[in-house]
Amino acid sequence: MIITADPWWPAVILAAALLTDAVLMIRPPKFIRECLDGVNFPREWAWTLIVIKFLGTAGLIAGIWLPGVAFATSVAVVVYFLCGVAAHFKANNARGQAFGTCLFMLALGIFTLVSLFIL
Repeated sequence: MIITADPWWPAVILAAALLTDAVLMIRPPKFIRECLDGVNFPREWAWTLIVIKFLGTAGLIAGIWLPGVAFATSVAVVVYFLCGVAAHFKANNARGQAFGTCLFMLALGIFTLVSLFIL
């Protein structure tokens, strides 16, 4: 079975959101710093999140032309933000703008996965 990104636009929207998130994390604004602090994520490891988001962006864009890549990347994005939601709950920090953004990105990832490959 060949899995292609059709329609392509949900993958592009999610890629744009991930790219924006990654770029913001390079010099994080207050709400991102509060998010990382709120879930006790070490600042010296924040670069890993930036790399993951840039790789997710690249995977979603490449997946428009490469069968299976957008599917695998969409699943990875959903898992990434599920882990983010779990981290917020574990740290008893499930409130505020940072948590809302995490939920929004999770919903966008699920929407992309469903619209690309289930509908």
